[in-house]
Amino acid sequence: MAVKVWQPEKICYCDRVGKEVALEVEMVYPSDIMPDMVERVMAHRCSHASECTWFEKPACIWSGSHPTYDPFEEKETKGK
Repeated sequence: MAVKVWQPEKICYCDRVGKEVALEVEMVYPSDIMPDMVERVMAHRCSHASECTWFEKPACIWSGSHPTYDPFEEKETKGK
């Protein structure tokens, strides 16, 4: 049977929730029966997306309420 696991991919400080959040990836790993299959990425989510939906203004792409704002991308470009 395949194994599904949520793994953190990136971590950054989120101004909206006031703490560090993780961009998580849902990975599906093949079973021992089919070892030649590769792992697959099924979904992405923010570790605190549910908290972002409590705010009155749109949060970000990972909470599903603001499709053009990605805080993980913002943090990368500021550091370059």
